[in-house]
Amino acid sequence: MILSDQAIRQAMASGDIVVEPFKDTALGTNSYDVHLSKSLATYRDEILDARVHNQIDHIEIPPEGYVLLPGKTYLGVTQEYTESHKHVPFLEGKSSVGRLGIDIHATAGKGDVGFCNHWTLEISVSQPVRVYEGMPIAQLIYFEVKGDVKTLYSAKGSAKYNERSAKPVESMMWKNTF
Repeated sequence: MILSDQAIRQAMASGDIVVEPFKDTALGTNSYDVHLSKSLATYRDEILDARVHNQIDHIEIPPEGYVLLPGKTYLGVTQEYTESHKHVPFLEGKSSVGRLGIDIHATAGKGDVGFCNHWTLEISVSQPVRVYEGMPIAQLIYFEVKGDVKTLYSAKGSAKYNERSAKPVESMMWKNTF
């Protein structure tokens, strides 16, 4: 079941959901809008290797915006720091962003119960498009969980994205054994 605006408010009041900073105007009927921070990143190498730590270069979006180009993977990050202790957060694109040809995640839309961090965005575009710091970029939808959660994401020893970061975080696939 998806949480409504009032259920999201109740979960925030109890501390089960945290959104910092919280803007009342960003709360929708059954979602919360998150905004693009000033930080973007791109991979240094043209060919990425899943078994190595691929390095990234950080970019700061200037006041006049930054043009994203097709054929390149951009890592963005939300301005908002979030926590979800009892609900499954899903990050979904906004239709107005999609209509500009911007995809905000390739595969990682679902978060885990216990995820506490800014959201790294996997941004790609179908044509050149200028983006701005603070623009609404995605929305969080919260689902109820049936049953007790044995181990929160924040408590998992194998969790690769627990270190709090207001900058985009590159793939940590290289930490897996395969």
